Amino acid sequence: MGLNTSADAPLPVGEVSRLIGGWIDRLGAVWVEGQITQLSRRPGAGVVFMTLRDPSHDISVSVTCYRQVFDAVADVVSEGARVVVHAKPEWYAPRGQLSLRAAEIRPVGVGELLARLEQLKKSLAAEGLFAADRKRPLPFLPQLIGLVCGRASAAERDVLENARHRWPAVRFEVRNVPVQGVHAVPQVVQAVKELDALAGVDVIIVARGGGSVEDLLPFSDEQLVRAVASCRTPVVSAIGHEPDTPLLDYVADLRASTPTDAAKRVVPDVGEEYERVAFLRDRARRSVEAFLDREERGLAHALARPSMEHPHRMVEDREEQVTAYVDRARRTLRHLLDRAESELTHTHARVVALSPAATLQRGYAVLQRKREDGAVVRAAAEVEPGEELRARVAEGEFTVRVDI
Repeated sequence: MGLNTSADAPLPVGEVSRLIGGWIDRLGAVWVEGQITQLSRRPGAGVVFMTLRDPSHDISVSVTCYRQVFDAVADVVSEGARVVVHAKPEWYAPRGQLSLRAAEIRPVGVGELLARLEQLKKSLAAEGLFAADRKRPLPFLPQLIGLVCGRASAAERDVLENARHRWPAVRFEVRNVPVQGVHAVPQVVQAVKELDALAGVDVIIVARGGGSVEDLLPFSDEQLVRAVASCRTPVVSAIGHEPDTPLLDYVADLRASTPTDAAKRVVPDVGEEYERVAFLRDRARRSVEAFLDREERGLAHALARPSMEHPHRMVEDREEQVTAYVDRARRTLRHLLDRAESELTHTHARVVALSPAATLQRGYAVLQRKREDGAVVRAAAEVEPGEELRARVAEGEFTVRVDI
């Protein structure tokens, strides 16, 4: 519940500490899991002091227990071990310090750890973090490689020496961090995020030598798995851990069996690439030479044809044929013109023979009435005595009078 305080009416430190202690005393006992980072067992002392730390976060709490409580698990529990503690929160008012008073300590066995990892693996896989379509291809020739490993470790030496032996010009951005223990997870996560944020880093290698299941637990931590899943840069897991498989292997874009294997799979071998370039160059040369040879043979074959050796022969061979066609066309046209002329002459003669003018030329005349209609007189009954008619002859016309 809230307190009524002000700058004019503050509470003494002792009162605040007493109130906090009262609130904490009302809390019940809890089961807490963590990793022992500091352990103090003074000879003859009836109380054992230790620090319990969350491996995934930078949070720790002091734990005390009676010696007989710790002696029950002293043979299997030491610094770095994971334990489950049944304890009640306590407040030490004189120093203003929170601690846990342990009534029971249980070590976390390997089988239980593996069962938890399997459950976490299923949960992360259901989210799609291990899906194959999320895997990004590695660059063929990385210019700058980010390396996360232990300081002066065999893993660092294996990666650097093998990579530079394969490609001497390769460059590294190294982050030395703890690779086991309580500080491993946050520092590895921070190193991965730093390298991922560098624009020049083409690929990140997280490397560690072999170790026990407990030693490799940081590389199965959920926080690290999610950090790698969110990286924009391809990540290679290089943990020498056969046959165990930490969860980092599933989320990484490439899994290498050892740090040496990671160097070989990330960096190409300059000798092999030189041989490949030489082979491809020879293959290209052979292809070009074969193409030129084929085209030269085709050109020679085309030039050997009669039409190419004597290009005018075809024209000469066709000259007589063209001349014959021209003469034939002329004869045909002449024949058609002669026949047309003959038909025209015959038609003209018929027209002349049937023409009224030809009849008039033979001495006949045509009589027409001088009325407006100018009708032709065909019978004597059609005219009247004394009527004037117009007579047309071959060479003109004149007027005649009817005399009956």
